[in-house]
Amino acid sequence: MTQPIKIRNIAIIAHVDHGKTTLVDAILRQTHVHRNVAEMGERIMDSMDLERERGITIRAKNASVTYKGTKINIVDTPGHADFGGEVERTLRMVDGVLLVVDAKDGPMPQTRFVLRKALELGHKAIVVINKIDRPDAQTEDVVNRTFDLFVELGAHDDQLDFPIIYASAINGTATLDLHKPSDIIDPLLDTILEKIPSPKVDPDAPLQILVLALLADFYKGRMGIGKITAGLLKKGDNCALVKRDGKQVVAKIMSILVYEGLERTEVDEAVAGDIVAIAGFADIGIGDTITDAGNPRPLPPPQIDEPTVQMTFGTNTSPFVGKEGKFITSRVLRDRLFKELETNVSLRVKETDSPDTFLVAGRGELHLAILIEQMRREGFELQVSKPEVIFHDRDGVKSEPFEFLVVDVPAEYQGAVIEEIGRRKGLLKHMVQTPTCELHLEYQISTRGVIGLKGALMTKTRGTAIIHHVFDEYKPVEDLAFINESHGSLISAEMGTSNPYGLNNAQERGELFIGSGVEVYQGMIIGENSRPEDLELSPCKTKKLSNMRSTGSDDAIMLAPPRELTLELAIEYIGTDELVEVTPKNIRMRKKLLDPTLRKRAKKQTA
Repeated sequence: MTQPIKIRNIAIIAHVDHGKTTLVDAILRQTHVHRNVAEMGERIMDSMDLERERGITIRAKNASVTYKGTKINIVDTPGHADFGGEVERTLRMVDGVLLVVDAKDGPMPQTRFVLRKALELGHKAIVVINKIDRPDAQTEDVVNRTFDLFVELGAHDDQLDFPIIYASAINGTATLDLHKPSDIIDPLLDTILEKIPSPKVDPDAPLQILVLALLADFYKGRMGIGKITAGLLKKGDNCALVKRDGKQVVAKIMSILVYEGLERTEVDEAVAGDIVAIAGFADIGIGDTITDAGNPRPLPPPQIDEPTVQMTFGTNTSPFVGKEGKFITSRVLRDRLFKELETNVSLRVKETDSPDTFLVAGRGELHLAILIEQMRREGFELQVSKPEVIFHDRDGVKSEPFEFLVVDVPAEYQGAVIEEIGRRKGLLKHMVQTPTCELHLEYQISTRGVIGLKGALMTKTRGTAIIHHVFDEYKPVEDLAFINESHGSLISAEMGTSNPYGLNNAQERGELFIGSGVEVYQGMIIGENSRPEDLELSPCKTKKLSNMRSTGSDDAIMLAPPRELTLELAIEYIGTDELVEVTPKNIRMRKKLLDPTLRKRAKKQTA
């Protein structure tokens, strides 16, 4: 095997918010990939609105830089395990990884997840200890914990001999020695050239490209992205597309794009080892192989971890349907969900007995919540149910997913946190006090126990807890008594507009989710009851004018600020008989049965 040109293909992997996208910014700026790169702001690779708002990477993206005559293809991967399908696919394109670890936090749950995937593929890792300029950095301790993680994940001797770079991505600096500061990123790029191997390819063999991502182009149609593992790709050649099921389609290569900086540039041919985007196949999909038409050699498709949770997506049936969104029918909802399957390989969609409802399974609550958020921004109105764990039958034993959970919390709230996680049958694995006097707790807990945990801990710790979790393994099903516990909701008994007088009566009975002047309908959830049963109230009730008092005295009523209702918290809060109504303008919670008489009748039937 020979390598015709100098190429390095690397993926940058890390836990959420450990600075990998900022590190990519520094590399792009200092290699001058674009003449206006200094004006592009922060997190250049985070192009989606949701990514910039949440500060996380959701979709893997490609770029390239040229350093000392060598082309370095860079893939920025998501840090959250819920987007593990993106990570698993993109790691197949590269030949090594940069593992970015925060100098204060050290290895975290998602660090464990992405590193495990890289080691399983046999990739060599360069460890980048980032944010060394932080006053609370624990650099030596983090290096030791990172080495322990490599050992725990079964890294072989060559992988354990990883180089260490000390960096401050926000300042654009990297060094091999903490005692010898640097003001440039070059030591990191030099280490990439030295330690990351060239692609193992055979340029003389028949063409082979495994499609690991898709790109939509207005003029060229759907394009497949992958690394050329063998052969030479030329524009105009007839090539075969071998589908995952073995079917073959022969078509002409209409366009070849390679990555140069942040742009995709059209070329007439591409050599083995490079990452390319190819147009010419109308029905190209992830896991397909583009190969020589006369001597087809398909590659094995990537193995993607199965979903762990599922929930129903249905058309909006509330009284406010059609007032805020453009897409409200089951046909457009179905088309949108099945179109998502083309690129979101970790997602599963099934039709149900109801033509208006679909069962959607994903890698976690956040994975599904991001899809819902994208759909509402596109103009969809829909209603979704409470997430449910997907059980598996393993060797005749009913099993459920368990997760690795990490909680960082101020010491004064440790009792409340330990009590709540203990109630959910969490198994404490490790506990240590950090130099900042916070408590660092590591647990193994069932996915059922994780659902709703974030909201509970945020309430008990006054929003100070930092919570991360990642899928760990399947184990036999546990008996969780708290699963059967139900919360009580405050439910609107009428349609209208909420006002201070009506809400004042409601807030005495629990915590409100809405403020004054909000449109409500019968069966809509307006708050959480302090008791475990549901309670119907009239938030639109007004004080009647009489000869003794006037309605104007409502101005003296003081309402507590309502709880901010995000999509994730709403999904966590609802019970099995409740739904989240999602529209482009609002997120509401409601009962599945809006009519109180029907709810009472259904409750008697299930009792």
